[in-house]
Amino acid sequence: MEKTFPTVLLSFLLRQLLILMVLLPCRRNILTVAAGGKWDLLQSNIGISAMHMQLLNNDKVVIFDRTDFGPSNISLPNGKCRNDPNDLALKIDCTAHSVEYNVADNVVRPLMVLTNTWCSSGAAMPDGSLMQTGGFNDGDRNVRTYKPCTDNSCDWQENNDVLTQRRWYATNHLLPDGRQIIIGGRGQFNYEFYPKTSSADTSYNLPILTQTNDRNIENNLYPFVFLNVDGNLIIFANNRAILFDYTKGQVMKTYPTMPGGDPRNYPSSGSAVLLPLKNLQGGAIGAEVLVCGGAPKGAYVSAMNQNFVPALSTCGRIQITDLNPQWTMETMPHARVMGDMVLLPNGRVLIINGASSGTAGWELGRNPVLSPVIYNPDSATGSRFEVQNPSSTPRMYHSTAILLRDGRVLVGGSNPLQYDNTTGVPFPTDLTLEAFSPSYFDPNFARLRPKITAPTSQSKIGYGKQLRIRFTIPPGKLNRNSVIVTMVAPSFTTHSFSMNQRLLALGGSNITAVGLSKYQIQAVTPGSPNLAPPGYYLLFVVHQDIPSEGIWVQIE
Repeated sequence: MEKTFPTVLLSFLLRQLLILMVLLPCRRNILTVAAGGKWDLLQSNIGISAMHMQLLNNDKVVIFDRTDFGPSNISLPNGKCRNDPNDLALKIDCTAHSVEYNVADNVVRPLMVLTNTWCSSGAAMPDGSLMQTGGFNDGDRNVRTYKPCTDNSCDWQENNDVLTQRRWYATNHLLPDGRQIIIGGRGQFNYEFYPKTSSADTSYNLPILTQTNDRNIENNLYPFVFLNVDGNLIIFANNRAILFDYTKGQVMKTYPTMPGGDPRNYPSSGSAVLLPLKNLQGGAIGAEVLVCGGAPKGAYVSAMNQNFVPALSTCGRIQITDLNPQWTMETMPHARVMGDMVLLPNGRVLIINGASSGTAGWELGRNPVLSPVIYNPDSATGSRFEVQNPSSTPRMYHSTAILLRDGRVLVGGSNPLQYDNTTGVPFPTDLTLEAFSPSYFDPNFARLRPKITAPTSQSKIGYGKQLRIRFTIPPGKLNRNSVIVTMVAPSFTTHSFSMNQRLLALGGSNITAVGLSKYQIQAVTPGSPNLAPPGYYLLFVVHQDIPSEGIWVQIE
């Protein structure tokens, strides 16, 4: 019998579907189809561009940019002015170049930073204060501290010329003994510590910074630095990494050059994270580093000549604790330079901000990437990336993103211009603040979301101790096999790198009911400062990948 046209069409479509089903498993990257996440505009103008951000343990965020471009869009309070005879733009400046953002109230308060913080670095100290180092011009050897308060009385305190070397585009990391190490910077192939332990404390040579310095380009500024589980440091610069014993000044291991040999640090400006640390009470603890995006060799020179080459679309992942570590390469859905990588409470990695061509630097980026990506390190290779809903705001050079206690990600910045300009340019200076809410905020997941009831926020915990956490779950929704406890160290974020960012999965066992829809889970805190340097962390209960709101804990 002759087939009708609808029958023929249906047969053709079925054949095509079968072909597609056969071909799909062979693709290198299978992306989750559904986009997720939600964007909210928090502030249309905070007065400054968010070049640097740090969340403090009072749920306030310190934000600052630089002082040498003229007045900002927010005045200092009570008629105060900054009098700096060394400033390159305004000797007397009555505007603020730093603000404190109150997350709960969604308001900003102007702060007075005294010297130039342009392209500086920092990290939170064990007592919760922000220690911030270096910058440009009269600020390049300075250390600034900001101690959180509850009565709006706190402001920047500055110590002049206390660093051994000028630190501009350097990287900081908190160490197990509570000091910070400050590594590199423009023209600096060395490191030093702060606070100083004696008057003899000085700077120490770090040959990898000399070896990875591309002449007239650099490509090794803001090196990626992570504390390994053995107490040594992973230092990644340009396209290679070492395991470094900073107490002896010795290289313990040299890792293979990242495949392709392309640079990943400023101005090529990829980003990197230490993936979540797990099985902390098991035998040998593994640690992995993920490095994503950047710009290929020669991209900076090309961009200076107005030729904006495509950014890198690859990520490299390496098990740094292996005896014979090797890079595994993956391909992102979008090429990206100047992106930020944020560890989410459930162990996923958010890749956000940036451009798809050009490099970091004044007006050297093009084609903004508006859609974030979620990377799931536990999924099979080829199915780890999930594209999220796009923002409408380009976040180019000098953009930032940090995790908040409620699980949202605060996003701000974008100042690709040497002098602030909000009109008549392709990518104007951006003074807004946005929040990106990952898909775990979807109302459909509210029934799965835990809520921590004990301990209370700001509790102190010790190393290697049993920690009993009480939480609630809506009636009948608990899946006992999918509850974990995580701890996240809040980061100091600038120039596509989140310094001191760290997530520890504490596991969880012995879930017991302690009332109607009330439960207790038992976890064990990290065993040593090598795993979790002393200080404040956000602690979450995660149920079926849906995190609770965090609480602050201080480990000491």
